[in-house]
Amino acid sequence: ELGWPESIPYLDHPPSPLEFYREWVSPNKPCIIRNAISHWPALKKWSSAYLREVVGPKVVSVAVTPNGYADAVFQDRFVMPEERQMPFMDFLDIVEKKVASPNVFYVQKQCSNLTEEFPELVCDVQPDIPWMSEALGKKPDAVNFWLGESAAVTSLHKDHYENLYCVISGEKYFLLHPPSDRPFIPYELYQPATYHVSEDGSFEIVDEKTAEKVPWIPLDPLNPDLELYPEYAQAKPLQCTVKAGEMLYLPSLWFHHVQQSHGCIAVNYWYDMEYDIKYSYYQLLDCLTKTVKML
Repeated sequence: ELGWPESIPYLDHPPSPLEFYREWVSPNKPCIIRNAISHWPALKKWSSAYLREVVGPKVVSVAVTPNGYADAVFQDRFVMPEERQMPFMDFLDIVEKKVASPNVFYVQKQCSNLTEEFPELVCDVQPDIPWMSEALGKKPDAVNFWLGESAAVTSLHKDHYENLYCVISGEKYFLLHPPSDRPFIPYELYQPATYHVSEDGSFEIVDEKTAEKVPWIPLDPLNPDLELYPEYAQAKPLQCTVKAGEMLYLPSLWFHHVQQSHGCIAVNYWYDMEYDIKYSYYQLLDCLTKTVKML
């Protein structure tokens, strides 16, 4: 069953572990779940004033770019953001526009940054999603905290995780492609590089010369260059908005491009995927796509 709906379906309440595995995880289908996190204190507590009080002067990792694109193709490089260590309250000053900056700031470190850098906030959410943990028979590999400006964009990519993405405030805008769209989505190898701030405050792109090239998607799905990538015209993206209090189940190996409202706060749970028939199917598509391009 390779057909996908034209829109992401909604569930009005969390399913049972068996139902979720059978209806969503196993067939690798996304959904938006309402009333799954309505009991979280974070939904009422995580105002800017509260975050200032609880986290305040603590130094955290912030991704800084000149254009809002971290971990994205730019000038024929795969460019990663400057990872700046700064007091959290200074970051909030920028997000709230109390301090002007020409650059774009985003707390997006991942690597379970909620538990590693923001342990003060863990008690306001859950360490895992119990019905998901039971469905998969495991705990999440990482729990991540996201907060940033509306100019911060996540370029099109996929992850080897079952992802539960929970919006606390604001909105997230997802553009999704199923794994079956792989033949229409371009991948190329790029020299990895990192943004570095010069003494005059401008950014320069510095190559990571000892690192291997990175396979990444150069295409912008919001403004695709169909002359350069004509195959993409056959792809069928799904778009959805995840609002405060809602949870998106983003299945493993689904391609996703993400935008957000200004100051949006979210927490997501990454559960390691099973390397089963879904993975084998994707690998087959990937190999066939590469082989056809070489002919």
